[in-house]
Amino acid sequence: MKKIKELKNKKIIFLGLGIENLSLLKYILNSGVEADLVIADPLPPAKLKERLAIIRNEAEKNNLPEPKFRGGKNYDRNLTEFEVVFRSPGYPLFTPELKKAKLAKVEISSPLKLFFELCPTSNLIGVTGTKGKGTTASLIYEILRQAGREVWLGGNIGIPPFDFLEELGKKSWVVLELSSFQLEDLEVSPKIGVITNLYKEHLKASDPNNPNYHKSLNKYWRAKLNLIKYQDKGDKAIVNQKIERVVASSALKSDLITFSRSELKSKLFGEHNKENIAAACEVGRALKIKKEIIEKAVKSYNSLEHRLELIKEDEEKVKYFNDSFATTPEATITALKAFDSPIILLAGGAEKDSDFRELALVIKQKVKFLILFSGRATPRLRKEVRTAGFPASNLKTVYSTKEAIKLAQEKKDYGDIVLLSPACASFGLFKNYKERGNLFKEEVKKI
Repeated sequence: MKKIKELKNKKIIFLGLGIENLSLLKYILNSGVEADLVIADPLPPAKLKERLAIIRNEAEKNNLPEPKFRGGKNYDRNLTEFEVVFRSPGYPLFTPELKKAKLAKVEISSPLKLFFELCPTSNLIGVTGTKGKGTTASLIYEILRQAGREVWLGGNIGIPPFDFLEELGKKSWVVLELSSFQLEDLEVSPKIGVITNLYKEHLKASDPNNPNYHKSLNKYWRAKLNLIKYQDKGDKAIVNQKIERVVASSALKSDLITFSRSELKSKLFGEHNKENIAAACEVGRALKIKKEIIEKAVKSYNSLEHRLELIKEDEEKVKYFNDSFATTPEATITALKAFDSPIILLAGGAEKDSDFRELALVIKQKVKFLILFSGRATPRLRKEVRTAGFPASNLKTVYSTKEAIKLAQEKKDYGDIVLLSPACASFGLFKNYKERGNLFKEEVKKI
């Protein structure tokens, strides 16, 4: 509580009212600390109505003034007027306003940074990587839970850690799935850090509501490596064997443990999930959890929503998979390689400046019919698959999920795979990957 009490009477601005800053604001208000709080978000108050109502209620409940709201185009102006800035992960570190604030000695923090300072337990496990971090973090959580540990799961997976901070004790375990945007300004590392893989990603702003990106591949990888950069002797850095050279060059103090793939029985599809399972197993071994408990947890674990999620198998043994979380070519390649049956692929969408050449070659090899969602990146993807020799007669652009499923029904044969794995961002036809995946599931369930 000492750190929270230090915020008393300070001028504090929250850049973005995403779920992490919302959770932090609730925590500060419930702590009874009176400060000059300002919420700054480019979205109009009408679009943040529910979240602002939550904050208003928390302020009233604790007899504190309601935080002020600043919106519109210049919502992040004059940051030098404040003593503390809490940045949402979606707010870029490189903006001129934030740079001016740093020069003016304003404290630049984030919900994650403050959580690390306040957390009463040192039993923290962080998981990052371009893909697989959600599945791996969830599986680690399940292994610890079945081993009888008091364990909490949070982070980028959609559960802000401030939601459960007050429940934690010295013996609690916390598993955090962490994005590069959460890690890029972190200056402390968890006791156990897991890096599932590293691919080219987040080098262009694609989400209009979350405009952050990294200015180079090097900066992106450095952000990821912050997970293990500040570890001490005796801590564990558990990384994919494929990126051992990248990690080894960063002069770690901690013990470096590598993983490749696991052959344990599992409900998860795809070679990539064998790597995710191997990563989780190494954490279990590092914590001296019995082999039979690890195997039981792996065997009973189901896939996360929107990650190669089996939705249905129809009377003709056609399986429908929702892999809407696959927003890069690499992720879609991984999904395609998970199957031996002919595939009807639903792909395309918003632009992320990805290179589709390798994906096009895999599509030519594995896909019998390609359904492309209309979007800014779709013409480039279409051009690459045609250049790779994929026949024009076997591809078509659609403008809705309903149209896509109807077409898939016309093209399917006994034993086929119908796979939503877009290789692109969702914006345009959809709000986000979750809406895209949910609409796919709704249409499939109507069949």
